[in-house]
Amino acid sequence: MNPNLPILLAIPFFLIAIAIELWYQNRLKQKWYRFNDAITNLNIGIGNQVFSLFIKSILLWSYANTMNHFALWRLEATWYNFIGCILLFDFLFYWAHRWSHEINFLWGAHVVHHSSEEYNLTVALRQSWIHNLIAFFIFLPIPVLGFHPQTFILAASIHTLYQFWIHTKAIGKLPSWIEFWFNTPSHHRVHHGVNPQYIDKNHGGVLIIWDRLLGTFEEEQEEVKYGITQNIQSWNPAWANWHYYQTMWENIKKAPTLWLKLKVFFAKPGWDPVSNSVPKYSVNLNQPVFDTRILKPLQHYVGAQFVLGIIALCAFMWFYDELSWFFRISNALLILLTGVLCGGILENKKWVYHAEYARLLLVFINLNAMYYQHFSNWFIIMLISSIIGFLFLVLWFYRNKE
Repeated sequence: MNPNLPILLAIPFFLIAIAIELWYQNRLKQKWYRFNDAITNLNIGIGNQVFSLFIKSILLWSYANTMNHFALWRLEATWYNFIGCILLFDFLFYWAHRWSHEINFLWGAHVVHHSSEEYNLTVALRQSWIHNLIAFFIFLPIPVLGFHPQTFILAASIHTLYQFWIHTKAIGKLPSWIEFWFNTPSHHRVHHGVNPQYIDKNHGGVLIIWDRLLGTFEEEQEEVKYGITQNIQSWNPAWANWHYYQTMWENIKKAPTLWLKLKVFFAKPGWDPVSNSVPKYSVNLNQPVFDTRILKPLQHYVGAQFVLGIIALCAFMWFYDELSWFFRISNALLILLTGVLCGGILENKKWVYHAEYARLLLVFINLNAMYYQHFSNWFIIMLISSIIGFLFLVLWFYRNKE
């Protein structure tokens, strides 16, 4: 079975759920979505899956080697071991999530998930491109305790899917017994808030009981202001993933001693190496969200690029194992570049009007070279189709650029 099949099957479910939430928003005459924010969230999610294709093998190798060399015993893939695994996974997730808010180098990866100033189902897909790689060590007790890899993968998959539905304003508070034990949309809205009483609260994944027991629980009361204390003011998916590490690098350069330079990695987010303290930030809860405006035809163009990006991602995931490393890397870079240039269009960057033509040409060349080498029976069909598509997109962009 294709190892990427579970995610491929989940993608249509995610998109349908987002469409339903959009319909419900319009029915209630609410404003939960903005085009530029939602497209950026989704492009970051596409990038997350691209990186996951390369990271997944490293994580599975780490799991297998840890289990082979350090497992205390071996547990069969049974339903009761699965229950134990998901409870342990959820407890470890709580700490991974909490430390990702308390330790600089982990926050640098996790911050991307919090940097949207909206709250809807697309935010659930706004995931770091590298967080799984740098936080995986926290979950190593699972192979040490001998849980079967299939049990771990199933537990991790269900855990991830559970957290999709809690990223919504469409669901209010649920019955009290559910709110007491489980993470819910209400609890997770708090987690995404920058209101002073909400910051660094409600880290649970499936269960909220860990927060209640360990002193990090907060009830949703006043309206939540979403985002981070210093919002990034950008629709660039790569910058959303990199910006905090840029800040860390600047702090490393200005830290006066080697010890303080090293401390940058493990200090609390926002820690300043010169004053050796974490300054208090005052958040203006009435500050307007970052926004930009582009012409409707360009919005449609960016939307079309997202649709093509989803199709490219699904095809890439399906045929990943059949491709040479050259085309794995070239396809990954072009999919990521598409998201970056869509961000540039949304920000009205002037350089993007030259870069977009170059990207379309690179996609055309790469696509036909890949088909010539790996899918030669379809090469002529792809060549004709891609020529038509390339000319159409170039003319569409040229006619509507600002």
